Amino acid sequence: MPKDLENLSSKEYPGRIIILGQDSTDKNVVSAYAITGRSPSSQARKLEYEQDTVWVKPTDRELLGVGNIDLLIYPSMFCLSQGIAVSNGKQTVDVMACLGQGESAAEILAFALKKWDYEPDAPAYTPRISGCVLPNKSAALSIIRRAPNGATLRNVYEFPLVPGEGKMIMTYEGENRDPLPSFTGELLDVDIKSTSPQDFSENIYKALKPTRGGMDFRVAVACVFAQDIESKKFNIQIINRIEREKN
Repeated sequence: MPKDLENLSSKEYPGRIIILGQDSTDKNVVSAYAITGRSPSSQARKLEYEQDTVWVKPTDRELLGVGNIDLLIYPSMFCLSQGIAVSNGKQTVDVMACLGQGESAAEILAFALKKWDYEPDAPAYTPRISGCVLPNKSAALSIIRRAPNGATLRNVYEFPLVPGEGKMIMTYEGENRDPLPSFTGELLDVDIKSTSPQDFSENIYKALKPTRGGMDFRVAVACVFAQDIESKKFNIQIINRIEREKN
């Protein structure tokens, strides 16, 4: 497993993953989104990039129909001159709409997500995770999750971008059991040794590889290296398991 992603490779089932940071050359802001899925409907998906947007799309409409399409198909990342918005659901649109309306990524996330709740997929009650990076390199991640008593817990984490370092958040703690335990605690550290989105996306994909005898929950990975957000100098790489296995 890639040593720079040990906090990810140690998780059997992390769910959805967001990583924000900066590459070791200090030239690129890094944003990555990865999907793992247990059910056939979760597995029947792929990532596609079109018109400044990374979309989660179906690979099998029949299988997808078994699940909640509203929670399975959505824009996962917007790459705009006002900033990068990323999330595990349709709330990405609201984060994107608020880009350019403040100097602080944390303030933007808090405002954009105030109407959102955790996902209505009992008994998992999947948390909504979101993030954004602004052209001034202000970065933040957010999680909206369910408390044991059913209340909504909201956390926003703002952090500096440091060369070669990143922060990671996941929907689940990483144990493959029912009900799935939501992610709690502080953001996880990630070393970003890669100098290209091709290399970093491969490392994420390899880190999600199951241990011998385990189930392969990988669905897709998207990675963006932004040399200049305001000028929209984005380099994007996507890995879809369904396409990887065909080759």
